[in-house]
Amino acid sequence: MTGRVEELLRELAPQVLGALVRRYGHFATAEDAVQEALLAAAQQWPSDGVPESPRGWLITVASRRLTDLLRREQSRRRREDRVAHWAPQGDPVGDTDDTLVLLFLCCHPSLSPASQIALTLRAVGGLTTAEIARAFLVPEPTMTRRITRAKASVKETGARFTMPTDREERLGAVLKVVYLIFNEGYASTTGPSLQRVELAAEGIRLARLLYRLLPDDPEVAGLLALLLLTDARRPARTGQLGELVPMAEQDRSLWIQPLIREGIDLITVTLPRGPVGPYQLQAAIAAVHDESPSADATDWPQIVALYEVLLQLTDNPMVALNHVVAVAMARGPTEGLELLSTIEADERITKDHRLSAVRAHLLELSGDTPGAKAAYEQAATRTTSIPQQRYLRSRANRL
Repeated sequence: MTGRVEELLRELAPQVLGALVRRYGHFATAEDAVQEALLAAAQQWPSDGVPESPRGWLITVASRRLTDLLRREQSRRRREDRVAHWAPQGDPVGDTDDTLVLLFLCCHPSLSPASQIALTLRAVGGLTTAEIARAFLVPEPTMTRRITRAKASVKETGARFTMPTDREERLGAVLKVVYLIFNEGYASTTGPSLQRVELAAEGIRLARLLYRLLPDDPEVAGLLALLLLTDARRPARTGQLGELVPMAEQDRSLWIQPLIREGIDLITVTLPRGPVGPYQLQAAIAAVHDESPSADATDWPQIVALYEVLLQLTDNPMVALNHVVAVAMARGPTEGLELLSTIEADERITKDHRLSAVRAHLLELSGDTPGAKAAYEQAATRTTSIPQQRYLRSRANRL
C-alpha cells in the first residue's frame, strides 16, 4: 500500500466509523465493518486508483458489510423488523466533526477512565492494540480484553451518536486520549521510525476541534498549546538517516516558528484565566524550551519551578522523571541522581527505558563512565523503538 493511500485511510477511518455509528448504531459491529472496508480499499486503491469520493466509497462498502453482519445476528423472521431499526438515528450532527462526536462517545461514563482511553485510541486514533498496551504499560492480552469489554459496555448502554450533554464529565478522558494519540505519533513506541507524523497531526487536529468546541476551557487551550509547541521541534528531532537528535543538539533554526508563536500566544492568554491545570503547566514548560535561543540559554530554574507545581497536581511518574532531569540541569547531576533514587522504585517505570536513559545521562554528566555505559545499554534493551535503540547504543559505544 502506498504511503498516500495509507495516510488517507488513517485520516478517513474515524470519520467513516462515526458516520456508520451515527446512522445505524451498533458500535462494535460498525467497527468490524469499517475494518473490512479499509482492508478492501488497501487492496484495491493502489492498483485501481483512489475513487473520486474516497469517504463515500468507504461508507458505502462498510454499510453493506454492516448490513451483512447484522443480518447474521438476526433470525430470518425478525430481519424485516430490524431493518426499521437501522434507519438513521436522529438529526445529522451538523457542523460538529463526526470524529469529535465519536471521541466523546468512546469516553462514555459507564466505562472506567482506562477503558475510555483505550477504546478511543483504537476507534479514533487507529492505534493497534499492541501500541495501546505499551502506552498503558500493560500486557497486550490485558489490553485486548479491556477494549472488548469497553465495546460491549457501550453497546449495552444504548448510547446514540450525538454530542453528549455531560461532555464536561468526559473531558478529562478525552484530553488524555488526544495527548496519547499525539505522543504516539511524535515519539513512536515501536517500529523503524522515530515519528509517525500522521498520528501527531491527528492529535493536533482533534485538539483544535476540542478548542473550537470549548474555547473557554483552560485545559483544552493548554493541551492545544502543548501539542503545538512540542510539534514545532519535529523537523530537528531526526537526522538525515532518521536517527534521533536530542533537544540539546538540535538545530533550532529548523523549529517551526509559526507553531511556536501560536502556542506561546495561546498559553500566554490562557494561564492568567485559571484554574491552572497539568496541560497548561506542561505547555508553559514547552514554551520555556522553545523560547530559548540555545540549549545553554535554557532557563532551567524556571522549568524546575514549573515541574514542582505540576507534581502537586499529578502523580505521573514521567513528570517526576522529567523533574529529575530539570533539577540535574539546574543544580548539577549529583543532586539529580539523589532525587532519582527516590522515584526509581516506582513499579510503573522500573522497566521503562526512559528511567535507565535518565540514569545513564546523569551518570555520564557526573563522570561515572562505566556506570553510564551500562545504563545506556540497559535502556536500549528496554525500548521497542529502533531509532531509540540505535541512539542509546551509540551513546554507550561512544563511552
